[in-house]
Amino acid sequence: MAEEGPLIKPVYRVTYSSYSLIGFCIGGVIGGLLVLLGTFLCYKRNRRLRAKRNGPDQPLAFHSHRRPTAVKSPAGNSNGTNYLKKSPSPTGATKTPPGMSVPHTPSPTGIVGPLESGVSHQHFEPRLESQMTKDTCTMENERQTPTKEEQETNEKNLQQSAAYLGQLIFKLRYKHDKNALIVSVVRCKDLPAKDPNTGSSDPYVKLQLLPDKQHKVKTRVLRKTRNPVYDEDFTFYGISFNQLPSITLHFVILSFDRYSRDDIIGEVFCSLNNVDVAQIETQQMALSREIQPRSLKIRSQGRGELLVSLCWQPAANRLTVVVLKARNLPKMDVTGLADPYVKIYLLYNGQRIAKKKTHVKKRTLMPVFNESFVFDIPANGQTLDGISLEFLLLDWDRVTKNEVIGRLELGGAKCSGSALTHWNEVCNSPRRQIADWHKLKE
Repeated sequence: MAEEGPLIKPVYRVTYSSYSLIGFCIGGVIGGLLVLLGTFLCYKRNRRLRAKRNGPDQPLAFHSHRRPTAVKSPAGNSNGTNYLKKSPSPTGATKTPPGMSVPHTPSPTGIVGPLESGVSHQHFEPRLESQMTKDTCTMENERQTPTKEEQETNEKNLQQSAAYLGQLIFKLRYKHDKNALIVSVVRCKDLPAKDPNTGSSDPYVKLQLLPDKQHKVKTRVLRKTRNPVYDEDFTFYGISFNQLPSITLHFVILSFDRYSRDDIIGEVFCSLNNVDVAQIETQQMALSREIQPRSLKIRSQGRGELLVSLCWQPAANRLTVVVLKARNLPKMDVTGLADPYVKIYLLYNGQRIAKKKTHVKKRTLMPVFNESFVFDIPANGQTLDGISLEFLLLDWDRVTKNEVIGRLELGGAKCSGSALTHWNEVCNSPRRQIADWHKLKE
């Protein structure tokens, strides 16, 4: 009889604990694969973004250009399809940093691309002189502090070159098929140095079409140079050929100042009535004009007069100032008009502590303001000791910093003449509104 072996029993089912263990293992494997896949995808994405950010075709942060603003053409068409392209603002985020130049894209002389979406295209022509100017600017940037002898030489050069302000070279071309006038600001030569410490300037050019004063454009700023090369084209659409003789080009050459008002070097007027318009119809014409001083018109015409009224209220420690009107203001453009407004500063011991300003009165030399302002005076007793007022009459400008026409000071150490008489009368006659005319000074 055979021996019986060990008793083997069949397994009929798997317990729930076994299912849990198998599911846990499978889930762990799948989770690990998902984590690895996500890590790999993130790595590839970061690598691609890093390569795109640091690639050779990506411009630097300060080279990013914003889309230029389009303004209506001087023709004033109602269909809204004609536009004028403006270059980047010299004081905006797209200005050229010191020692660097904006890259130029070559374009055939006098040829403008097709009109797209009613916006003109701006082209630049590379010049060898641009590279020379860039090298000069780089060398001047490396000189931090000039010596005493250099400062004296620079100041002497400023005095010698005060009468001569240099030259402006520009080009004109008219396109019949597009009814477009193309003005190319090429370069400036022998500009005066507005900064005696460096013996140089930061020039840019502002251009407007007269008598339609509202259409203005400007070039970029070129740092530390007296011979800037711009090669910038501005295309004015919607101008018929018969309109050309009535148009005057008004160029203003300025030197950019980061911390105060831009210095005006001079201006150039070019009436197209004196230009052979038939020639610019067939080819591009290059012109050169000597830059004229901007202040000559103010010196010959005077700065005008301002009527102000003051009332001192000692009980409330308040000084009421009423800017009434102005008269005999100088003509700020060839149209014989200006856009004046008044800015008022309250000074305490020579320090400006409050500021007010009137509204702009457009296109007038006899503005009527009739605006009242109340200044709170620091509590210093029943007098106006240490208090003075400074009035600035300015000509408003849409593009650049506004130009000061004249100044008036009431009170303070520099107060004299009719201004001193008026101020003393206000101090000695509280609660009375006293008005008087005053001539504006430089």
